Amino acid sequence: MRIHRSLHLTFLLVAGCLLMTACLGAGSTPTPAPRITSGGFECPEPEFPIPVEATELNIYVWTEYVPLEMIECFELIYSIKVNRSEYSSNEEMYEVVTTGGSNYDLVQPSDYMIELMAREGLLQELDREKLPVFGNFDPNYLDLEFDPANKYTVPYQAGTTAIVVNTDAVDTIPRSWADLWNEEYAGRMVFLDDSRATIGMTLLTLGYDVNSTDPAQLQEAENKLSELIPNIKLFDSDSPKTALVAGVADLGVTWTAEALLAQQENPAIQYIYPSEGAILWQDNWAMLDNAAHADAAYAWLNYTMQGNVFWMMLRDFPYTNPNTAALEYAKANEPELYDLYTSSPITNTPASVIGSGHRISDVGEAAQLYDAIWARLLGK
Repeated sequence: MRIHRSLHLTFLLVAGCLLMTACLGAGSTPTPAPRITSGGFECPEPEFPIPVEATELNIYVWTEYVPLEMIECFELIYSIKVNRSEYSSNEEMYEVVTTGGSNYDLVQPSDYMIELMAREGLLQELDREKLPVFGNFDPNYLDLEFDPANKYTVPYQAGTTAIVVNTDAVDTIPRSWADLWNEEYAGRMVFLDDSRATIGMTLLTLGYDVNSTDPAQLQEAENKLSELIPNIKLFDSDSPKTALVAGVADLGVTWTAEALLAQQENPAIQYIYPSEGAILWQDNWAMLDNAAHADAAYAWLNYTMQGNVFWMMLRDFPYTNPNTAALEYAKANEPELYDLYTSSPITNTPASVIGSGHRISDVGEAAQLYDAIWARLLGK
C-alpha cells in the first residue's frame, strides 16, 4: 500500500513525539539547554529561584570585586541585564549616592559606612523571607555591631588591612604601623586611598582608639601623618598589587586578597600583621532605599551567593569568605583552591589576629574631621 508523503511525515512526527514522551516519563519536562559563559563555565540552576519582572539590575561595586562569570551566569539564567559601575572607596560611593542622580539598586558598603547610610535613610530593610540564601553563611559574619540582625545587609567578603612588603627588596622588615615612618622606606611605598584606615593606623601608633573622635587626638594624628605622606609613592585602591608585582613599590599597606595575589606572582611578597593590631573589615551587599529593581536585586543575592556560584571568589578575589556553602563546594570540587585558601594566614586569618584587631566604626559628626584631615593631607 502506498502512503501519501505528507501522511507519512505526519506519522513519523507523531511517533517521534510519543517516543520522546515515553523516554521522559509521565510528568517530566525536558532538561533546559546548558548556559555557558564566555570562559566555558556551565552556569548552575538557581537553588533559590525568585520570580522577577525587572529586565535590568544596577550594581555599584568595589573595583575588581565581582567575577565576570558570576555576572554572565546571572544574566543567562534570569535574562536580566546587569549594569555595573565601580568605586575605589566607601567615601566615593557615599558621595555618588548622596548627591542624587544615581539609579543603583545594590551597593557594597563596609562596616562603618553601613551605620552611616542606615542612619541617614539611604538603605532599605531587607525582606528575609525573600533571602533563603542567608542559611549559607557562617554565623561569625552575621549580626555584627554595624548591622544587628542583618537588618540591611548580606555579607559579601571580609578581610584585614595590614602591611605588605617585598622581602627581597627591603632590608628592614616592618613589624608595626609605627615602623612605616622609617626613612628607609621613603618613596618606596604604596598605600590604599582609604582615609579611615590610614588615619586609623596612625591613631594606633599614638596609642589612641582607631575610631577616636577627640579633636586633639585627631590633630596629633594629622601632624604625625603629615610626616609620612611625602614618603608614600602612590595611593592606589584599584589594584595596589600591580605596583608591588612590577617593582614600582617595595612595601606599603593593602588588603587581604591584594597581598595574596601579589604573593602568588612573587613569593618574596609577605603580609605582615602589625603589632598594634590589624584593621578588620567586612564588605556587604545593601539595597538602596530607592532601588527600582528590588525583585532583580533579591534574585541576584540569592543566585550569586549560592555555594556553586560564590566559590568563584576563591579563584578570582581571594579575600576571607564568609559563605560556608561556597567553601564546602570548593572543598569538594576545587580542592586546590580550597587548600590554598585554608593554608594561607592571609586569607584564613589567625584567631589571634582577629582578637587583637580593630574594626572601624561610624564616628558620627566626627567624620567631618576625618574628611577635612584627609583633604588637607592629600591637597584635595
